[in-house]
Amino acid sequence: MFFVDTIEIEGLGNRHYLVGGALAAVAVDPPRDIDQVIAAAARRGVRITHVVETHIHNDYVTGGLELARVTGAAYLVPAAAQVAFARIPVHDGDVIEIDEELSVRALATPGHTPHHTAYVLEEAGTPVAAFTGGSLLMGTVGRPDLVEPRLTENLARAQHASAHRLAAELPDDTSILPTHGFGSFCSSGQTEGGASTVGREKAVNAALVQDVDSFVAGLLAGLEDVPAYYAHMGPANSAGPDPVDLTAPRRADAAEVGVRLAAGEWVVDLRNRVAFAEGHVAGSFNFEADGKIATYLAWMIPWGKPVTLLAETPQQLAEAQRELVRVGIDHPAAAATGSPSDWLSPGQVPASFRRAVFADLAAELSRAEVPPVVLDVRRDSERAGGYVEGSVHIPVHALHQRIDEVPAGQVWVHCAGGMRAGIAASLLDAAGRDVVAVDDGFGRAAQAGLTVRAAAR
Repeated sequence: MFFVDTIEIEGLGNRHYLVGGALAAVAVDPPRDIDQVIAAAARRGVRITHVVETHIHNDYVTGGLELARVTGAAYLVPAAAQVAFARIPVHDGDVIEIDEELSVRALATPGHTPHHTAYVLEEAGTPVAAFTGGSLLMGTVGRPDLVEPRLTENLARAQHASAHRLAAELPDDTSILPTHGFGSFCSSGQTEGGASTVGREKAVNAALVQDVDSFVAGLLAGLEDVPAYYAHMGPANSAGPDPVDLTAPRRADAAEVGVRLAAGEWVVDLRNRVAFAEGHVAGSFNFEADGKIATYLAWMIPWGKPVTLLAETPQQLAEAQRELVRVGIDHPAAAATGSPSDWLSPGQVPASFRRAVFADLAAELSRAEVPPVVLDVRRDSERAGGYVEGSVHIPVHALHQRIDEVPAGQVWVHCAGGMRAGIAASLLDAAGRDVVAVDDGFGRAAQAGLTVRAAAR
């Protein structure tokens, strides 16, 4: 008998795995905060004997090297990956014995990266699951454009070939257990469903139902912007990440918060967007702790710039810090907990801005002598599905660099649901703009009477 425990990191859209038998286990693509993996092994009463990487990751800092050091496990990394630390190089066809009648076989699956390797879990010689990393995902495949632009088309073709190799060599009932694809920007498309098998992927996955030329053309046409912080993840993982540091940051009082703002540092308010809009420290930015804070903060902040975190509670602060270390934002410069009254110096008052829904925007456009600016901060692919007529488009991840492009006047900012509009509104508010955050689902824009246009093809 074997087990597979899934460690899901919702904020980054990834899954990590601990798989084993009665006595021993292997960790697959572990997250940087390795205490989760160690706790899972302790609950099972097994020893982690091996740590394996499917590839050098571009979207998060791995915990593999540190987990292997702490547990004494063998650290296995694809042989062709260029790394600066000692590891056991994995070649196509290598078999790793895990427990009685339980083994993992390496299967070269280039495409997401040139060295990508999947690991097939075999019980008594029969494949039962495949840890496919960033190769064959659920309904899609991993992006081929994260390594080097000149390699993108060749890697896209390799993705097609790797998907077909997996489909040819594995039984239809083999479970597909990818690392990426659950909201990760490493996925080339939207993952469908929470579980899958080789047989299901044969019926629905574009890599397996389309010829290679059609697949590659569609894959390349659908690629969107790469999060800026990805440029720092691969080098960190190749060099060997530092051990994770989750010690509490130094506490800042109101005076220090003001000094850090005046110095141009980022002060990030982790409260929900409703509370932020009602009252906040002027100049601070709102990245909700319950949103994709790691992805969007790491994407937007100038790399290496000090960040101070403002949280409602110590728990909220600790959870956000854990999210951020996963993407290499290792230690906040300072932090404070409480509410704006705790973070403002005597005599200062909280800043605020208005929240609204699409019906309010429709009413404003119909009655205003000078219509407001409507700013759409969704991604290109989302806007292609329809947009409010006359709106300006700047994706939220680019807004901090392009605020000067937002036309003069009051700005009503929207996204698909409200979270990114909240981030954008905080950036605009900090820049001194008169802003209204549209906290509403985009599907209600047309229902509210706004004219929604389809993008030209």
